[in-house]
Amino acid sequence: MKATQRDYAQAAQKAGKALRICFFCGADEAGASAAAKKVIATLDEPGERVELSGQDLKSDPSRLLDEARSTSLFGDSRHIYARVSGEDAHEAIKTYCELADLGDAAGAWPIFIVATSATDKSRSAKLLIKRADALVAIFYPPDLRSVTADVRAMADAAGMRLNGNLAERIAHAAGLDVRLAQSEVDKLALYLDASPQSPKQANPDDFDMIGASTEEDGFMPLVNAALGGEVRKLPGELRRMREVSLNPVAVTLALERRAAQLARLSANLRPGDDMQQFLKSQGVFFREHREIGDQLQRWSGGKLERLVPRLTQLHRSLLANSQTAELILSQELAQIARYAAARR
Repeated sequence: MKATQRDYAQAAQKAGKALRICFFCGADEAGASAAAKKVIATLDEPGERVELSGQDLKSDPSRLLDEARSTSLFGDSRHIYARVSGEDAHEAIKTYCELADLGDAAGAWPIFIVATSATDKSRSAKLLIKRADALVAIFYPPDLRSVTADVRAMADAAGMRLNGNLAERIAHAAGLDVRLAQSEVDKLALYLDASPQSPKQANPDDFDMIGASTEEDGFMPLVNAALGGEVRKLPGELRRMREVSLNPVAVTLALERRAAQLARLSANLRPGDDMQQFLKSQGVFFREHREIGDQLQRWSGGKLERLVPRLTQLHRSLLANSQTAELILSQELAQIARYAAARR
């Protein structure tokens, strides 16, 4: 079956224990990852997590089903979590479907696949969409309004009431990443000692005390310097990244989200459109009009098609090389900035 970011939870709940494999895809990698986490949390006994990469499945397609049929060392329950790019999992999914149809997947542990750079039109997704034991959920790039609504829901669940535009501020500070927004809400609830049993009112001053990511000291100045070709500004932003200990993977996530946003906007932009009016009609935050408008002129068409998978590969490289992640990210950002600058 197929679902979107709005109804995947209901679809998963409706399928119940018949659901054996979930495929989360689309441009919003953060939303897809958060959704996988949410569905896993609904399992009666999630048990041990077995993590697989796209390379694991690409080199050994039978491993997905083998791991799903294996028992843990202590005989406990388990679930399989695979993070892949594009069609890396296609052959593994195909093998799973063929053997499942023969009855060889009976009693297998649930499988959750987060596929960056894949869509519901991909070959992998098409193998699963019509299956009763599978769910394909597509996640589109979030906008400020939807993430603000998510933040309010997070706050309600944590026992907090948010004053004024604080929910919007948290959403913007997190770069529209629902995982980072959840982290900020959790920290704010802890700071206020809030809970559903003891609700608290949260004010902007409270967020100032705990907020780690803001427009001034967060990811976006670094993202904008790279994608905007600001080669002279980039060294200072890289220095700031080290000084305030920005997480390289989190910075890359912000880059991926901006690239996905640019791809969506570029697809809708028509020759002769007034840029300011266009951005406003697309729901782009007004303070980002200048940066995004400039980046749209630098990254369009085939340039974006090459940038998105490159960022996905960067993400994987950082996860695999945590000790040198900062250096790898700095080198890649410098190359991106030089390429963007050449388009002036």
